Amino acid sequence: MTPAGQMHPAAEARRPRWRGRAVLAGATAVAVLAGALGARWLVDEFRNPACEFTVGDQAERRTPEQAANASTISMVSLQRGLPPKAATIALATAVQESKLRNLSYGDADSLGLFQQRPSQGWGTPEQVTDPVYAANAFFAALEAVPGWSEWVVTEIAQEVQRSAYPDAYADHEAEARVMASALVGQTHAGVACRLDPVAAAGSPDDVLAKAERTFSGQGSVDGTTVTLQGTALDEAWAIASWAVTHAETESITSVQVADRQWLRDQDPLTWHQVSDGDPTGTTVTITVAND
Repeated sequence: MTPAGQMHPAAEARRPRWRGRAVLAGATAVAVLAGALGARWLVDEFRNPACEFTVGDQAERRTPEQAANASTISMVSLQRGLPPKAATIALATAVQESKLRNLSYGDADSLGLFQQRPSQGWGTPEQVTDPVYAANAFFAALEAVPGWSEWVVTEIAQEVQRSAYPDAYADHEAEARVMASALVGQTHAGVACRLDPVAAAGSPDDVLAKAERTFSGQGSVDGTTVTLQGTALDEAWAIASWAVTHAETESITSVQVADRQWLRDQDPLTWHQVSDGDPTGTTVTITVAND
């Protein structure tokens, strides 16, 4: 006999075990689901196209679109003969203004990478949404500031942009320095991109034309290969980095500079050693996909 309202001891002993099994089963299901979602995230993380910038122990990851825009900005700075700090300033600004995307919208009539306003004299809507034009317009305004290279990055960015959020540029200075170092050639082999397989044939003539327009690149075309010449090793690495970051839009499959080669379909986040390459060579060889 048991007191009224109480279970028999045997039944009471069995009850926790049933609840424990239910809780364990529920926890296991949650763990399995979390594991599946985690695995899916890992797969997406390592499968999705991305470009990685690495300088020492610092690294930044961007989409191919963002990386291509960053390299366009950096190459325009080199074409204008500006020091690396100019690229850092411009990249910090573009990250804050557009996250390095060529936006077709913005506050009021702000547009493009730098959210430049046609109504404020930056150019027509078509011009400010052209990354090469927009970068040149930014650097022209930067160079117009006396002693700009001595200014703090966030302060000179604000002087050029006249933003409603003047302190925001400082948030992006560190990442801008990493990207600029890789893109202007200070850090060799500092950027590489993992991309989807090529979907269409590339045009070496288009690649050469883009190089000529962006940074006055000089070169030649032979079949599916574009050869560009740097004047120094750092510049050659800047050109090679530009080619890799534009590989998605231009169907580029390989880039070789000095004694290193980037291959789209072989460990693409690594610059591979070329046994017969010249470590001081300044020739950049770009290959596009054929039919």
